[in-house]
Amino acid sequence: MLLKAYIASGLVAVAAAKVCSVKPLGAGKDDTDRVLAAIDACGTNGFTSFAPGTFNITRKMTWTLNNAIVDLRGTLSFLPDVTYWLNASNTYRVVDIQSQASWFVVTGKNFVIDAHGTGGIDGNGQTWWDYFATRTRLDGDGRPIAFTLFEAQDAIVRNFKIFAQPFWCNTAAKSARVVYDGMTCNATNTNPTYAGQNIVPNTDGINTYRSDRITMLNWDITCGDDCLAIKGNSTNIIAKGITCRGGNGIAIGSLGQYVGQPDIVENVTMQNLRMLRLPTQVQPNMKNGVYLKTWTGSVTGTPPTGGGGGGGRVHNLVARNVSLDRVDFPVHLYQTNSGHSADAPSQLAFSDLRFEDWTGSVTTSNKLVDIECSPAVPCPGVRFDNFAVPPPSGQAPRFICVNVVDEVGLPAPCNATGLP
Repeated sequence: MLLKAYIASGLVAVAAAKVCSVKPLGAGKDDTDRVLAAIDACGTNGFTSFAPGTFNITRKMTWTLNNAIVDLRGTLSFLPDVTYWLNASNTYRVVDIQSQASWFVVTGKNFVIDAHGTGGIDGNGQTWWDYFATRTRLDGDGRPIAFTLFEAQDAIVRNFKIFAQPFWCNTAAKSARVVYDGMTCNATNTNPTYAGQNIVPNTDGINTYRSDRITMLNWDITCGDDCLAIKGNSTNIIAKGITCRGGNGIAIGSLGQYVGQPDIVENVTMQNLRMLRLPTQVQPNMKNGVYLKTWTGSVTGTPPTGGGGGGGRVHNLVARNVSLDRVDFPVHLYQTNSGHSADAPSQLAFSDLRFEDWTGSVTTSNKLVDIECSPAVPCPGVRFDNFAVPPPSGQAPRFICVNVVDEVGLPAPCNATGLP
């Protein structure tokens, strides 16, 4: 029996007194009540099986899972009604950073969700992308995160697929000891009107926030923004085997948006990373390899769209075995996100950053490394080992270091201008 196999694997200890099975009702029929009823019945000390097919979800949904297994072979398809979801009463606001909305929240302790590489979520994002093609997008405007883990502990999400996320694909908020093993997110525009444009911004693969011991293994992300975004108070983060197709690369930040709420990012290990440029007509962006960003030390406006002035630190980060395919900027650190020339310098400190075993190619710029730290908190401990990304043909490489206390390992001097 499948349940026995899960228990024998040691993934989760379940007193499997209850088993629930659900099949989709079919096209045009609402499955929300039946999905929630199954979770209510078997979400604690039980096993819930969702059959292959499409489950139509028409309202916000929370799964509370404790000592439980969910076998998800079908797809949760969320109602493609932009006006409905933009009504704040129809979503949750459990991710308090930037007042982000969620339509599907999973919470609880000691659970497994296994989607077997076939099940997951359909966000029906094309409807959203077309809608916002002629409208202003703002943080906190109500576009929902596709899959939110909130206050989840000792959890495993396996072989999960998310198609056409309207906004962020995943978030782990206020969670601990979570393993995502096998995650696919695919935000690909199919409307020929917008071919060659980045019509899918903010479709990040994941944002981690106020979470500890989050592990991401074997991810494949197609998006128009950050492949991974490690936000404030993310500690002991592991990301291995990550493929990023298009977008802005892997982000640390942005940080320092909220006064009086220090952002601490520590002990981040990322390895076996691939940044792949897509055909321009599909997605024009492949901006960064890894980039790190903070707001300035001044406060301009209020969150979710404004902010700044927050402190904190980023300490002990390693990005190892990174392969680049025609990115614009391999390594970039800046502390002036949404800033102005007269702003006070950021008080958020970076230290002990390591970039090891980098290869691949860039587009047109010979600026391979650009690390511009705040004059208020210069960066110590910036290390490179076997950084072998060449500049464009016929150009000399440029390595820029501003307010860097020490830098070791680049094949040429790293200075304020990048010139030899």
